[in-house]
Amino acid sequence: MSNDDSFDLIIRARRAALPAGVSAAEIGVRDGAIAQIATGEDRLSGTASASAEVIEIDESQVLLPGLVDSHVHVNDPGRSEWEGFASATRAAAAGGVTTIVDMPLNSLPPTVNVDSLQIKREVAGPKAFVDVGFWGGAIPGNTADLRPLFDAGVYGFKCFLEDSGVEEFPPLEPAEMKADMAEIASFDGMLIVHAEDHEVMAEAPSFSGPKFSDFLASRPREAENVAIARVIDAARETGARAHILHLSSADALPQIAAAKAEGVRLTVETCPHYLVFTAEEIPDGATTHKCCPPIREESNREALWQGLMDGTIDCIVSDHSPSTAELKLLDTGDFGAAWGGISSLQLGLSLVWTEAAKRGVDLAEVVRWMSAAPAAVARVEGKGAIAVGNDADFAVFSPDEEWTVAATELYHRNQISAYDTRTVRGRVTSTLLRGAPVDFDQPRGRLLTAR
Repeated sequence: MSNDDSFDLIIRARRAALPAGVSAAEIGVRDGAIAQIATGEDRLSGTASASAEVIEIDESQVLLPGLVDSHVHVNDPGRSEWEGFASATRAAAAGGVTTIVDMPLNSLPPTVNVDSLQIKREVAGPKAFVDVGFWGGAIPGNTADLRPLFDAGVYGFKCFLEDSGVEEFPPLEPAEMKADMAEIASFDGMLIVHAEDHEVMAEAPSFSGPKFSDFLASRPREAENVAIARVIDAARETGARAHILHLSSADALPQIAAAKAEGVRLTVETCPHYLVFTAEEIPDGATTHKCCPPIREESNREALWQGLMDGTIDCIVSDHSPSTAELKLLDTGDFGAAWGGISSLQLGLSLVWTEAAKRGVDLAEVVRWMSAAPAAVARVEGKGAIAVGNDADFAVFSPDEEWTVAATELYHRNQISAYDTRTVRGRVTSTLLRGAPVDFDQPRGRLLTAR
């Protein structure tokens, strides 16, 4: 243990994204945590130990807090050919993400009871290159498992109101969702909801084939709007915390804003693909761009950006949902049968910053949406900000560097990407986890337990 006035590491940055804004800073790290911060022209007090490492961040780069991605499908164990903890957490680190929270489905078994959580933890532990937390699942018949899962350290519970795409994770009926919310409210947990309404979806036109416009019509905005209204009503009645996953329909923003103003305990996320792409630009057959809910029109994208800027939407996370190339049906381009999901875990910061800069949004705000805000929503302690007492997790970012995405160079296990050949602005040049550079050969991530 170091002396109280010494540091293991000192980071000096001309630009650091601190909670109060971007400023010059000198940061002292002790035992993997941020021990002291001096801003402006001030310097750290105390005496740095002779063995302290010093990292100088030049003025072309910005020191950021490590990002927190609370919506990642790792699919391990059971479908590790789709991704896996080793490849996912390497990709996260390469993109400046130092904490992920893994979704309960697409792995076998799904994380719907304590035994399945323990299996997942045993698989993840030796493979984690960044820190990993876990969501539990809420499915028909497992209400009695929710409290034990919460006590075992999950950050909350995910449910679907429409088919999840995998038979082992069936959706909840609205009444079941409300009953689970009441149970979750009893211990101040949170239900996170894939909000597309089954009844609306059943009335939408069915389709198969390569036309993106047909796929878009099959998952209308109204399916999201109705489901979100159901979530709001249940949260209002039960007092539970509720979170809307991957908001796609900007039509839902007024009811979300009204619920928040009323005091309903509601938070909302959106994802890079909804902020980057528009329906008008997606070619027929481009199943790399299939996700559920779908990418919508340009006017909808701009309304989502406005929802972020006015605070109606809380955070941006990846919804990294990978699969094999075969499941994407790249040969036929059949949107009806292809797996729905977009992989962006390694790319999120560059994608969002590219679009944000065009709209005059500063980097500190982007970092808040992608670090502090998801950490706050999921209640991941010690993460999300360069602040004394937090883990010394950092990303070094070159905000003005332009580069072109090459899917084959990504750490994702399946190197297919909707963003292949896209030119973006801003590159993560290094990532530190608890004060040490991430070693892409030796995993040092920890498994996180809520509370």
